[in-house]
Amino acid sequence: MMSVRKAVRDDIDELVRLRIAYLKEDNGQLDDRDAETIAKELPDYFRRHLGRDLFCYVWQEGGEIVASAFLLLVEKPMSPAFINGRTGTVLNVYTCPEHRRRGYAAQVMRRLLADAGEMELSVVELRATDAGYPLYRSVGFADDAAGYHLMKWRSQ
Repeated sequence: MMSVRKAVRDDIDELVRLRIAYLKEDNGQLDDRDAETIAKELPDYFRRHLGRDLFCYVWQEGGEIVASAFLLLVEKPMSPAFINGRTGTVLNVYTCPEHRRRGYAAQVMRRLLADAGEMELSVVELRATDAGYPLYRSVGFADDAAGYHLMKWRSQ
């Protein structure tokens, strides 16, 4: 059976597997030491956040999870851009390579966005790769015309 559903605690090992696979592909290279550290710490993160401020949506085919998308809830001080302060960030949109081009990611994203609407999130944001851009446009995302530059600060 194929279906989209919210991940539960019993799925944590699979969520870790999909996150590591995503990071290896997204970053081009994830060294073994970093992968081991992340894999060791992620289960605790998922136990603390899953179903609270992190909702993971998965496509299950048979008994295997083959696609995912994560919705991280972020509450911010209100502004005209997010009038109730409730926002979401999409992370880890990933489909296992052998299951791509079947529409699974689109179905997962549609479910995620339907739930985001029910949660009354003012806005849902994501950073799109060139490969993912058409998918996100197809489910309703638009380019951000706010005029801000994406910047980062990293602790040493």
